[in-house]
Amino acid sequence: MLELKNIDASYGFLQILWGVTLEVGDGEFVGLVGPNGAGKTTTLRTIAGLLNPSGGEVLFNGERMNDVPAHMATRKGISYISEDLNLFVEMSVRDNLLMGAYTIQDRDVQLETLDFVFELFPRLKERQSQLAGTMSGGERKMLAIARGLMSNPELLLVDEPSLGLAPHLVTDVFNSLQRLQEEGVTILLVEQRVNATLEITDRAYVLEQGKVAMEGPSSELITNQHVKNAYLGI
Repeated sequence: MLELKNIDASYGFLQILWGVTLEVGDGEFVGLVGPNGAGKTTTLRTIAGLLNPSGGEVLFNGERMNDVPAHMATRKGISYISEDLNLFVEMSVRDNLLMGAYTIQDRDVQLETLDFVFELFPRLKERQSQLAGTMSGGERKMLAIARGLMSNPELLLVDEPSLGLAPHLVTDVFNSLQRLQEEGVTILLVEQRVNATLEITDRAYVLEQGKVAMEGPSSELITNQHVKNAYLGI
């Protein structure tokens, strides 16, 4: 579904990504882990069309996406949930969700997708009239993920969903992501909680200093000595 081939990416004169190559297959749950400043968010922004790569290729379902702007990437089936969420805090949960379906013209399809999202996130259904700005941190993360689903994406890019959350809320959010994969959603997850990420993903890439330092099945990476020393404190 998704292929990055030797991607270079920069902010002005500062190069962040150096020859990053990775892939995500249909229905996979793939993690992208590494230290702060490694280029994880930059990778997602490049895939989502928010940053044009300076080298290499981004391919989505075989189509070259290098110069495709973010709004068109959304129409093609890529949904990016950034770490800052970008919710409309003065709008209700329901209205926030419907805003996520702006690429879908058929009102019936919008409402069908809304019903699907409410099945996945019953807490959001219970609070659909509540203003997004009055929700807890964990609920806002769930709302952001749910809104990302409203465009019926083929690929969901999720950036640091645990950021700023208490441990029990992190568990809720990660459980939500697992349920999404069970429903057939393809997910690329950027996350600093390496152990938790490797426990729920199929495969993972370790990004260090803008380069892929390691990749493989999550079950193998979690036992790798370098990963244990660098990220798990073992």
